[in-house]
Parts: sequence; structure tokens; C-alpha cells
Amino acid sequence: MAVPWSLCWRSSAGAAVVLDWCCGISRRAFTHTASSASSSAVTQVLFRQGPVHNSVHNFNKPMILARHRYRCLYSTPRVCCSIHSDAKLKDPFSLAQKDLQDLYEDIKKLLVSKAELKALCDYYFDGKGKAFRPMIVILMARACNVHSNKEGVLLPAQRSIAMISEMIHTASLVHDDVIDDSDTRRGKNTINKLWGEKKAILAGDFILSAASMALARIGNNTVVSVLSQVIEDLVRGEFMQLGSKENENERFKHYLEKTFKKTASLIANSCKAVSILVNSDPEVHEIAYQYGRNVGIAFQLVDDILDFTSCANRLGKPSAADLKLGLATGPVLFACQQFPELHAMIMRRFSSDGDVDRAWQYVLKSDGVEQTNYLAQHYCQEAIRQISRLRPSTERDALIRLTELMLRRDK
Repeated sequence: MAVPWSLCWRSSAGAAVVLDWCCGISRRAFTHTASSASSSAVTQVLFRQGPVHNSVHNFNKPMILARHRYRCLYSTPRVCCSIHSDAKLKDPFSLAQKDLQDLYEDIKKLLVSKAELKALCDYYFDGKGKAFRPMIVILMARACNVHSNKEGVLLPAQRSIAMISEMIHTASLVHDDVIDDSDTRRGKNTINKLWGEKKAILAGDFILSAASMALARIGNNTVVSVLSQVIEDLVRGEFMQLGSKENENERFKHYLEKTFKKTASLIANSCKAVSILVNSDPEVHEIAYQYGRNVGIAFQLVDDILDFTSCANRLGKPSAADLKLGLATGPVLFACQQFPELHAMIMRRFSSDGDVDRAWQYVLKSDGVEQTNYLAQHYCQEAIRQISRLRPSTERDALIRLTELMLRRDK
């Protein structure tokens, strides 16, 4: 039977229960010391059978109490946040720099249009972004190429997927800013503030259409299907963000599923797409997908933490932005266990006078930030375990290093 997340999170073993129950992560047994009660809970619900990504879109499937057996493609080391000493020497940013050098200029070439529409589209593609998603896609592509007994040379279609992933991401930001009525993004005015909501919506649509045309030109039907899922997930995730769940356990599942759809699906499916282009083994596709999925969820969890811990000028958006939008993220949901007063605020989406300030104080007084960080660490551990199944390469180690760095980012 599933154990309520609020009752089992206080130990490492409890973390395993939450991860399996809420996230559908197929994982090995935890080796951490735990109480007998928690150990018993882990024994009951530690393993889930079947391809993990098939269960991502349905978080209410019953547990199957059977061990999932991996056919390891490569020897997998014991997982921790720093499992490769040589991985510390690999800088993912510099390693992918050459492939990303002209990325934004090439994207702009795909957005050929009349002057005003082009100006709107070019506004976010100014080359000042972190290019986090394209970087992961590039490194994953090269890692999969090496694993497939190739020289690791990046295929033109794989680089196109990196561009497409950034275009889809940017289009979603433009639309999100309209929905959230945001004035700033990445430390500058949003498109909707400068040009108005109608033109911002059209700009986002145009970027998506250009990305779709670039995707069609790749000419691989499986890749088209995989990346089309991203757009559906983005829309469904946005709808999920508009609602709340009365039941606390359902609320946490709702939050993690929304996080997958809005953030992790793009990374997971982009990683899977570049693996498809070079390898026909479904298990390699699954490794790429699972790495992207776990990194994507961890990335958003860290982002939710920074909303409470980072000053606005470093974060690139106002602090407590999520609370002001009525969103209950990980730190709030964990804090609710210590301060039940948050429950009513969550249900009314922090709309009453003083709700945002009170909720902010409750989170800071609780261990909500710490617990969310702990959850992010476990997603990162799973990402590292997955990518470690590929053949050793500079790019594989860089992906491990990137996962470690992500937990320590402050903006």
C-alpha cells in the first residue's frame, strides 16, 4: 500500500517511498539506515515494474510490488552526488560552447518575418541566456554517439533538436508571461509589457510554428512524435497550474506531475530524440529520457527553492513570485506539514490580504526548503545513475558534473 508522503519523508528510506509513490522512479533499494517502521514501508513500495516513462502521465496507477530488473548497458557505480572523481574536471559549459556558439543566430535565421514580428521574436534570443536545455541536448547527443561506437561527432539533426528545444522553451516563456501578467523576465521587461498581450501571444505562436517546421525538416517520424508530446505536456501542465487539490497527498502528486509537464518533459523528450537519431536500442532511449526527466524535475525543484532563498536581482524575477501567483510549490507543501494554517491559504491561492507574507514566514520557519532540496538531491542521484549506464566519455562525465552543479546554483 502507498504510504502518505507527509508521514514518511523524515528519513532517507521515507524519501524512497515518496519518490516511488509520487514520481514513478524505478530505483534500487536504498542502503541508508532507517527505522524499522520506515524500512517496512520501503519494502512494501520500493519497486515499480515496467517502463517508467509510461507511468509519468498517470500518477494514480497502482503499485506493482515486484522488482524491476535493469539490463545494465554499462557497469553502474554506487550512486551519490559525486560518484566520479574525474567528472569534476569536466566543465559542461565550456565543453558545449563550440556547438552552441552560433545557436541564437541560427535560431534568428529561422524566424524570418516582417520587421515588428521579427523584433518581438529576437527580443529573447539575444544570446544572453544560459542555454541550459540546448547544452544538455548537445552533451547527451555526443554521449549517445560515443556509446554507439561512433566518434561522438554531432549530427546536424541533433543540433537542430537543441535549437528546437530552446525555441519551444522560449515560446512557453512568452505565453507564461502573458498568463501570469509578468512585467519582467531574465532581468528585463517582458514582451507583453513592451508590445502588449496580443502581440506577445502571436510572437509565441510564431516561434512555435518555426520550431515545428524545423522539426518536420528533420524527417524522422519518431522524433516528430516524441517532441510533439512536449507541446501537449506544456499545455496540460499550464492547465494543471490553474487548479489546486483539496487532498494533501493528491496535492503533492499534482505538483510533481505539473512540474514534469511544464519543465521536465521538454528536457526528457529532447534527450530521447537525439538518442533515437543515432541508436535503435529502446533501452538507450530510455536512459536518455530518464536522465532528462530527473534532471528537469530537480531543476524546477531548485528553482522553487530559489524563489524563497535568492534575492530578486539574482533570480531575474521578483522574490515570492510563485506565492503572488497563487502557486504552492515544494517548500510550501512541505511547510504545510508543520503549519497546517497554510492549507486554507493554499486552497484560496494566497488571495487574502497578508496571505503571501504569512506563507513566506511559515516556509522560512519550517524545514520546507531543506526537504525540497533533499528531494531534488534524490532526483539528481537518479539522473546520475541513469547516465552512468552509458559508455564512459567526456560528455557523459560532463552531464554528471552538470547535475552536481545544478544543486548548487543560486540563480
